[in-house]
Amino acid sequence: MCCITLVLNAQEDKAIERDIKATITTFFEGLHTADTLKIQLVCSDDIIIQSVIKPQGENQFKRIVTSKEMFYELINAIPKDAEIEERLLDYKIQVDGGMAHVWTPYEFYMRNELVHTGVNSFQLFKSNKGWKIIYLLDTRHKIELQ
Repeated sequence: MCCITLVLNAQEDKAIERDIKATITTFFEGLHTADTLKIQLVCSDDIIIQSVIKPQGENQFKRIVTSKEMFYELINAIPKDAEIEERLLDYKIQVDGGMAHVWTPYEFYMRNELVHTGVNSFQLFKSNKGWKIIYLLDTRHKIELQ
């Protein structure tokens, strides 16, 4: 009985991770196509979005808080020819019941040119409509063009 329980738990864990990855994939599909409706499908109505950047030449980080309305306006304003793509390099997923944390290192490209790198930190909760992103924090390390 013990081995069966372990197998079932492992299968359930994989299904949860698959659902969480699908939520994040949908978010980025919306970002890449400037489809705010798609992004809103996987985000909480109360989502918090923040970025941490290191101003050039400074030894301290600056936190940028973006309202969800401003975030969606920025997405809508992306020119169609910008060809943006955020490539996730890995997923580190931690889950406890209806709460999840996902750490995703990434590379950000515009017109197939690497612009910056960083890490996304997603906080999600399991609603009756699936996993929802409630908090997104990212870092950005600008690539110096030569």
